[in-house]
Amino acid sequence: MTISVASGKGGTGKTTVATNLARTLYEAGVSVTFLDCDAEEPNAHIFLNPQLYQVDPVISKLPVVDQDKCVGCKKCVQFCVYNALALVGKRILVFPELCHACGGCSLVCPTGAISEVDREIGVVEMGYAYEMPVLDGLLKVGEAIAPPIIKAVKRKGREFESDVTIIDAPPGTACPMVEAVKGSDYCILVTEPTPFGLNDLKIAVEVVRQLGIPHGVVINRSDVGDRKAEEFCQEEKIPILMRIPMDKRIAEAYSEGAMMLDVDESWREKFLEMFERVKEAVG
Repeated sequence: MTISVASGKGGTGKTTVATNLARTLYEAGVSVTFLDCDAEEPNAHIFLNPQLYQVDPVISKLPVVDQDKCVGCKKCVQFCVYNALALVGKRILVFPELCHACGGCSLVCPTGAISEVDREIGVVEMGYAYEMPVLDGLLKVGEAIAPPIIKAVKRKGREFESDVTIIDAPPGTACPMVEAVKGSDYCILVTEPTPFGLNDLKIAVEVVRQLGIPHGVVINRSDVGDRKAEEFCQEEKIPILMRIPMDKRIAEAYSEGAMMLDVDESWREKFLEMFERVKEAVG
């Protein structure tokens, strides 16, 4: 079973929920693989502290133009919806940060002026925490396209035959988040009881509904703000899987790279109860 943990915005406690759930299940005897798919800023390792054993490069394709063969027809420029190519004067310019490596420009070039070369855009890091496989993707500085990194992390994650795979998705609802949660059996959406939290929760709910993924909500800092997130979940018949109150001990532990389970053992039972509800919804 694959459980993704996502949020419509950053800072809601998504990684806190994902890491504590993973450790709870592992210590309960469930075989777990943890995938940190926030390729722009993976930080689950701060809490899980995996021992790194392998780093694999993620290779993408980049078009290269033979200007001697190019006749300036602009077919490649017109084809590229990402504006990764432009005709300036009589030369085709390539903007690597915008290229999605689809290969279409080389296919439509009538003179064979475009070929492709390999380009490293990031890495997949693999390690173990408490004998639990922990993988993350790290986008190279200056690169803008995270989905290929996320695909590589998920592909590597399938090599481990675990009962449960937990995916810590990137914040927001753009392409990286969609790529991370796609194919999940269940998505846990983490929010906070604020106007921004509610607005972004609504967008995230729409995304997972479009993807056909069963989902529930965790409300972090549930005893501050307002009740509009709760009311929205009730109106939309979205289960509230857990409420995490504003707790100084949790905040202090977080700032030191410690986990909720280290602060209060009662959270272990709460995460197990949430997992049982997720299993029931999936099953």
